[in-house]
Amino acid sequence: MNHLTREQVARRMAHDIPDGAFVNLGIGAPTLISDFLLPDREVILQSENGILGMGPAPAPGEEDPELINAGKQPTTLLAGGAYFHSADSFGMIRGGHLDICVLGAFQVSARGDLANWSTGAPDAIPAVGGAMDLAIGAKQVFVMMDHLTKHGESKIVPDCTYPITGVACVNRIYTDLAVLDITAHGVVVREILADISLESLQAATAVRLLGP
Repeated sequence: MNHLTREQVARRMAHDIPDGAFVNLGIGAPTLISDFLLPDREVILQSENGILGMGPAPAPGEEDPELINAGKQPTTLLAGGAYFHSADSFGMIRGGHLDICVLGAFQVSARGDLANWSTGAPDAIPAVGGAMDLAIGAKQVFVMMDHLTKHGESKIVPDCTYPITGVACVNRIYTDLAVLDITAHGVVVREILADISLESLQAATAVRLLGP
């Protein structure tokens, strides 16, 4: 089955972030979005370790070891950007001041429950970070993840079997196969990204899909 790369998914997501939005990009693949934001839009990126006005990843050789994002990756600061401590950062998050957060996920349920911090496996290292705060604090929660696990199982499930990060918090899912919305009526396919049919997408998904 044809799949988009994570860079292609990040580029597609960047097109849906509106001008003027305050956005937190979660640790891991969501940070790729900062490299694809449209130049004609002003999007203000917040990082929970205390940055507002975060820019894209630095060019090779221009990394500043004292300027890192929440995932400890080198980043940049745009003109007008600011640093602050964790209390202010989480005040922004819990106070509902973020328009969108983008998080990775192990599973998302048909109701929009999010599981992204532990598989519960005995050798797993639980690392919830600020995800629980982001999941309930942002006005919209987008998820960026592979459609299937490495064992070929659907990551969109009727009910999450992993520990929950947030209940009914996910609004939209971007996978390497499709863009899907969580609605009151179910999981709606907004766009198929890969070169597959709706029937193939349904076969790869453990919940019933609704057309746009």
